[in-house]
Amino acid sequence: MTEIPKTETMTKDQFVELLRPLAKALLAVDVQSADAAAQSERAAPFAGPLVAAVRTAAIANIDSAWLLPKAQGGIRFGRVAKELLGFSVDAVLMDAPGPKHRHPNGEIDLCFTTGGDPRFDGKPAGWVVYGKDTTHVPTVRGGQMLILYFLPGGAIEFLTG
Repeated sequence: MTEIPKTETMTKDQFVELLRPLAKALLAVDVQSADAAAQSERAAPFAGPLVAAVRTAAIANIDSAWLLPKAQGGIRFGRVAKELLGFSVDAVLMDAPGPKHRHPNGEIDLCFTTGGDPRFDGKPAGWVVYGKDTTHVPTVRGGQMLILYFLPGGAIEFLTG
């Protein structure tokens, strides 16, 4: 596993390398399965050292110029990796609803609490998975979350209405 630099912050490239073993583990997740979130948990336990290192690095870099460089409607976001072992990876910091979208190839979300007792689409911090061709308005209530979205094939379709 890639080590986190001794300083609290890191470069985008260092963070992407930290995500590489996580993305590799997620390749085995069948987003169409009813137990896809449990598969994600088995592949990369939320309380395990890999996810803990990602959580520490992501939260330490919330104010960096590269993790969340854009903002809209009170939500901060950014593309962390355009292509990482078949996934694109986006980071989103939210405490309100985001834009409605469809997941042509599914979506695997790693959700970290950054304040309060938040729920992402009703689920606590941890793994949340959406199957192929699902649609939702991503919503965080009860606090704030930093979410890493692993999109198979980088596929996402933003919708209106």
